Amino acid sequence: MSEERATILKGAKKILVKLGSGVLTGDDGLDLDIIGNLVDEISVYSKKGFHFVLVSSGAIASGRHRMGFTETLKNLPQKQAAAAVGQGRLMRVYSNAFGRHGLVTAQILLTMSDLTDRQRFLNTRNTLSTLMEWGVIPIINENDTVSVDEIKFGDNDNLAAIMATITEANLLINLTNTEGLYDRDPRKPGKSHLISLVTEITDQITVAASSEADATGMGGMKSKVLAAGKVTASGIPCIIAHGKKAGILGDILSGKETGTLFLPTAQHLKSKKCWIAFTLRSRGKIVIDRGAEDAIIHQGKSLLPSGIVRIEGDFGIGDPVTCMNEEGASIAKGLVNYSSSEIDRIKGLNTSRIQKVLGDKPYDEVIHRDNMAVSI
Repeated sequence: MSEERATILKGAKKILVKLGSGVLTGDDGLDLDIIGNLVDEISVYSKKGFHFVLVSSGAIASGRHRMGFTETLKNLPQKQAAAAVGQGRLMRVYSNAFGRHGLVTAQILLTMSDLTDRQRFLNTRNTLSTLMEWGVIPIINENDTVSVDEIKFGDNDNLAAIMATITEANLLINLTNTEGLYDRDPRKPGKSHLISLVTEITDQITVAASSEADATGMGGMKSKVLAAGKVTASGIPCIIAHGKKAGILGDILSGKETGTLFLPTAQHLKSKKCWIAFTLRSRGKIVIDRGAEDAIIHQGKSLLPSGIVRIEGDFGIGDPVTCMNEEGASIAKGLVNYSSSEIDRIKGLNTSRIQKVLGDKPYDEVIHRDNMAVSI
């Protein structure tokens, strides 16, 4: 066992496992043998004191098979209807498989709007915490039946990253249909090598991740690396590994060198700032000057009107907005104390002039440091 894996596994008792469509689907819509094997492994470790949360794909694939469709579903209503048909079967399969081990499952279906509201976010976290205290296995999926672009997570890799931070997991295991991250696309001609350890997600790592997905998935390796970047910035390690490999969870949790391990970053975002950085969708942009950039990144300061060059977009008080430098790089994301129209009027001004321009000055800061997540 490598030193890195030994460190990661020491005390890792709360584990989020993401099961992709490429792992779960088979000739019967769902690969019942694979699901059964993974459930058997999870059950063994659950009885040893581990707590598991699952983020599971498979509802749409299950619904397609149940309806006898062989062609790719062409539009959103068809996919939503297939999810409605398949989700019940997916949960029945999990319930029966875990039930054989005396374990209880819980279904949680979410849309992004469930987590962008802070109170609903906290309610979700409290519910998950209670379920784990009860020894229940939460099984989470996007509520595909009602999701539209405005409230979609994008893919279950992103959902898994968000849920890992919500549950404060010790480890995210992202099971897919490849061995892990390769230095080049292994499906293309030429020799490729598995990357066993990623200490930092550099441009080279991002380029190595293919954005291609198989017929059953949505994200591909690129989305898995992006998800790894989110959780490692939150202090959570991530392992991408082959979910169809027999005994894969046992191999990972016993420290075998399997898959690709992503180490946490040296600096970690706290819970609220993770929520701002990774769950909220930006409503606009604020372009800041070099002085403001330095104050935010190196001095831990809030954003004041004097450092603002211009704004982009239409947003209201309390909306999440991205701070960009003049070269176009993202510096931070935060919740604004003023609307876009108000910021446009006070940009470049000293705080002492806010009240004269707007007629009121509820805040000195456009974005307070406590409501700002700086890009790591």
